[in-house]
Amino acid sequence: MKLNSRERSILLHAPFIGAGDETVSARFMEAATIVTAPPRNILFREGEAAQYLFCVLNGYVRLYRLSKDGREADVRICGPGDTFNECLIFGADKYQHNAQAADSCTIARFDLTHIRAMIEDEPKVVRAVLHSMSNSLRTTMDCLANDRLQTAPQRVANYLITHGPSGATSYSLRLPFQKSVLAGKLGLAPEALSRAFSSLRDAGVIVRGRVIQVNDIGALKQI
Repeated sequence: MKLNSRERSILLHAPFIGAGDETVSARFMEAATIVTAPPRNILFREGEAAQYLFCVLNGYVRLYRLSKDGREADVRICGPGDTFNECLIFGADKYQHNAQAADSCTIARFDLTHIRAMIEDEPKVVRAVLHSMSNSLRTTMDCLANDRLQTAPQRVANYLITHGPSGATSYSLRLPFQKSVLAGKLGLAPEALSRAFSSLRDAGVIVRGRVIQVNDIGALKQI
């Protein structure tokens, strides 16, 4: 599948590709296989033999785990430019979670065996991969801290503030995915997200499907 200019740019700026020099970037690009996945398609399941490292080019991918009674807990929501499974490069031989397309997705995948061979052959690839793993760890730590320090309404308010236009005092925001995906992204159960939106009505937040109206950014910042 041929990449369009936007997708090629996203892939070139992925942490483990963009962190290397032109030679390393070229080797990664040559190793990429571009695939599409329809909504709700399962990319892999926890416990299966690990085969690929992924980079999302378009759409969103849910990484989640299942409890013994079938309950789902989102680990991470990956959007364009996000990579996942770097932790499997060194030593791990099974997927650590499930992955599902939240909507129609375009994804670049890299065979882990090929990546390991590149690492053995080129030290610069090691640095690029370690850079990517470092970014992933920092992101995970930030998410963990927010989960510990922020209430559900604060997490939602922070999302609305950071994704609104800079300098605007009021605006309308259309979610790029279903609210259930936003819940997973913020580490909330869907019902907890609904309660959080309800609690933000007094701050001027109105929800109509995927469209969210923010009427008073100042009040939202006080949450």
